[in-house]
Amino acid sequence: MAEEKKSQRATRYVRPAVTRSRLMLEVVSELVGDHDWPYKQARVQLREQGAAEWALNFFGSDTPQAIYEVGEKRADLAIVNPAAPVTLAFRGQGPFKKPFPLRAVTVIPSLDRIGFAVSKRTGLTSLQAISEQRFPLKVSLRSHLDHSVHLFIREVLAAAGFTVEEIGRWGGEVRYDDRIPHGPNRMQALNEGKIDAIFDEAVGVWGDMALGADMRFLSLEEPLLKNLEAMGFRRATITQSQCSRLDREVTSLDFSGWMVFTRADVTDQVVRGFCHALEKRKDKIPWQGEGPLPLETMCRDTPAGPLDIPLHPAAESYWRERGYLA
Repeated sequence: MAEEKKSQRATRYVRPAVTRSRLMLEVVSELVGDHDWPYKQARVQLREQGAAEWALNFFGSDTPQAIYEVGEKRADLAIVNPAAPVTLAFRGQGPFKKPFPLRAVTVIPSLDRIGFAVSKRTGLTSLQAISEQRFPLKVSLRSHLDHSVHLFIREVLAAAGFTVEEIGRWGGEVRYDDRIPHGPNRMQALNEGKIDAIFDEAVGVWGDMALGADMRFLSLEEPLLKNLEAMGFRRATITQSQCSRLDREVTSLDFSGWMVFTRADVTDQVVRGFCHALEKRKDKIPWQGEGPLPLETMCRDTPAGPLDIPLHPAAESYWRERGYLA
């Protein structure tokens, strides 16, 4: 009898401490944080157990496609790097043909610049000169075609009077190369004369290598900058703090901030729930190799976290109640 009772206890159902959904989310979190795991973008859908429809859709990405997903109501919250494309969409500028009613939830600080670097052997000193001379530039761009850097490049070149496609028609070449330019494929191509220009972000990573290979960063001229600022871009300076080899400061565009955003019609309950969860997890989310997340700078406009659209009212009230906003 004693053995029978012991057997019954051993086979009795015991509820796991973790839910099935949380187990899956924890595993996915580990995967997307793995440097060698190739699938980095994530979509998370939430609903009540047993419901027929998914109630919420969160989108984690670095592509401007996330803006259309939220603006056209296929997602409720998303994150995009950098913040500037969200500002353009809010204003209905650039590739966004109408304004989207977007609102900020938070912006994770990430100081960055986009750089337009050309080899000194080209003799080029401005972007406009490429158009004026119909210069047969051999330029390396990021192979990640839906990355925000391509939105920047298209709009900047258009403001300067030409397109990526025209470079090819002028006898130049546009290559689409993997990863940030500090990798061996792009720098080796530069040293071998296969390319003579690199347009990309994260200049703090590759800028000194480019300058050491006899390149120069082109400063954007004032009329061009004013046109881009009117659209919603921010001017920014590449300094020696980003590239120690610089002999002068270079005026370019800001590529800072990881913007978490939503729509104006998303409910206060959803937005406050997201803010609360983010605050609860602030010590567990890696930020520049250390934590916690600096929430006190993530709900206001800062150089590393541009905030050029309004906060959702529920986000603003939450951050104010918690003491992160005065």
